[in-house]
Amino acid sequence: MRLRCANFQRKVGTALAKHMYQPTTVRLFIKPFCGWCAEAMDWLDRNKIKYQVLDVTSDRAAWDEMYRLTKQSFAPVIEVDGEVLADFGASELAQFWKSLS
Repeated sequence: MRLRCANFQRKVGTALAKHMYQPTTVRLFIKPFCGWCAEAMDWLDRNKIKYQVLDVTSDRAAWDEMYRLTKQSFAPVIEVDGEVLADFGASELAQFWKSLS
């Protein structure tokens, strides 16, 4: 279990890069009412990144795919052009996205 500070993540996660990686495919596996999932969607929206949302609580195939990719049940999980980040907050997503460039 990781301790997270939402205020820190928001401040770090809101910084926009001058040149964002432009993906071909982005899939975001979420659970409704998950704060980290909402932060991930907000970050993607602020950065004008198109993504597919997969609700793993109502779609068994999405749950199975998320588990196949990560071997765990925590959300959110994002897959960007074959690269996977699991169980993250906005600051980790920003760092992950920067590493894709």
